[in-house]
Amino acid sequence: MRQHSVFGRGVALLVALLVVLAVVPGSAAAESRAGGTVVVAEGETVAGLEAFGGSVVVRGTVDGNLQAFAGDVTVTESGRVTGNVGAAAGSVRIAGTVVGDVEAAAGSIEVTPSGEVGGDLQAAGGSVVLAGTVRGDATLAGESVVLAGSAVVDGGVEYDAESFRNDGAAVGGSVVRNDNLGGVSIGSPADALLPGWVASVYGVLVNLVLGAALLLVFPAVSRRIADRAVESPLAAGGVGLLMVLVAPIALVLVALTIIGIPLSLLGLFLFLFTLWVGLVYGGYTVGEWLTDAADVDNRWLALAVGVVLVALAGRLPIVGGLVTAIVTLLGLGALALVVRDARRDDEDTAPPTATEAEEGPTAA
Repeated sequence: MRQHSVFGRGVALLVALLVVLAVVPGSAAAESRAGGTVVVAEGETVAGLEAFGGSVVVRGTVDGNLQAFAGDVTVTESGRVTGNVGAAAGSVRIAGTVVGDVEAAAGSIEVTPSGEVGGDLQAAGGSVVLAGTVRGDATLAGESVVLAGSAVVDGGVEYDAESFRNDGAAVGGSVVRNDNLGGVSIGSPADALLPGWVASVYGVLVNLVLGAALLLVFPAVSRRIADRAVESPLAAGGVGLLMVLVAPIALVLVALTIIGIPLSLLGLFLFLFTLWVGLVYGGYTVGEWLTDAADVDNRWLALAVGVVLVALAGRLPIVGGLVTAIVTLLGLGALALVVRDARRDDEDTAPPTATEAEEGPTAA
């Protein structure tokens, strides 16, 4: 299986979920809950739910959509969601009823024999087990995908898996393997509108537009970022990795208080945008390195070469996701280092405070 497809779709779903939560948080009646464990108790009804926590458990009724960013998400046998479920988590388990669609990205995803999805099921994870009922279509991607004998799918099944097993599920439509599911991410509106190659070209054009804007507005800074990444790739990559590991943890900690949820959502949106900028600067760095090796000094050519090559490399089986991640970490870390150096320079050149002026120079 092309592992970058699953990784790419999982990340895309997470990005889509967080952007939706940050920009279009849903109806005004939707509740936001955060904490170590978020529970909708049996007999309890909430009008929509946006949940952040170590685990999210629905034993009662969510009258609307459930959007969850957590370690584990479970809709128990007594649980019911009248809208859609969008979940990015370590594990997702549907044992109850979801009236709408389910879009999930997780390490493991399971629809148990008692679970029912009234719409479509779109799942990307390490392992995917469908043993319950799906009234629409099922799109499944994982290292392993299993259709249990108890599974019922009224529509068709499309899958991308290294290991696939059908134990006699009742499928109304066809069961088709599609190795190109990674071309367009699960949960993207482009799924129904654009083939994979069009989405890829669109992505390249958008990255080129952002890169051009950065070069026009911050020409000197952009050149310093590329130079720093070329000169110290290990340091830049290490700082980028540290940012990716620390920032989400810090934002989740902020979200643990209700008052901190709006701030953390804004922070998540800004962090995701910064990752995008890091990817574009990483591509620009690759282009600078290649054009310098060819003894060509043209920043626009460097941008175009780098962005296009990174996009093509990102489509490669197995290693594509790794290449994209490395380039993003390189650009992100170099950006952070250049910003840090600029702040230090500002501090060094700042005029002395009144106290420092009165004290005068320190005697040797």
